[in-house]
Amino acid sequence: MKKKIGWILATAIVLIVAAPLYYFVTLSLYEPSEDLHHFPVPKHAKLVGENKHGHQYDWSRASEENGIPYGYEMALKANGWEKGEREGASVYYTKGDHTIDLMSTSKHLDILRVD
Repeated sequence: MKKKIGWILATAIVLIVAAPLYYFVTLSLYEPSEDLHHFPVPKHAKLVGENKHGHQYDWSRASEENGIPYGYEMALKANGWEKGEREGASVYYTKGDHTIDLMSTSKHLDILRVD
C-alpha cells in the first residue's frame, strides 16, 4: 500500500514539475511580432521576405504535410490566438478582431495579415 502511494506521489511530483517547465520552455522559443498584431514567430526562423501583407520565413520545423509543430500550436493558444479553418497548407488564427493566415510548407513559413 505504501509503495503504491509512493509511486502515485512521485508521478504527481514529476507531472507538477515537468508540465510548467515544458510550457515555459516551449513559449520561450517564440516571440511576438509587432508588425503582425503580436503573432508569435519562431525565434529560430530566418526572415527571408517581407511585404505589405506579412512576412516569409525559412524554418526547418515547418512542414506542409504535418503543419506546424505541436509546441508552436501550444504557444499560439497560450498567447490567445484561436485556430480557425484550414485550407491546404493555410490555417487561419484569430485574436480579437485580428486574423492571421499561417501557411506552412516544407521548411518555409508565411505569416500574413488578413484584412
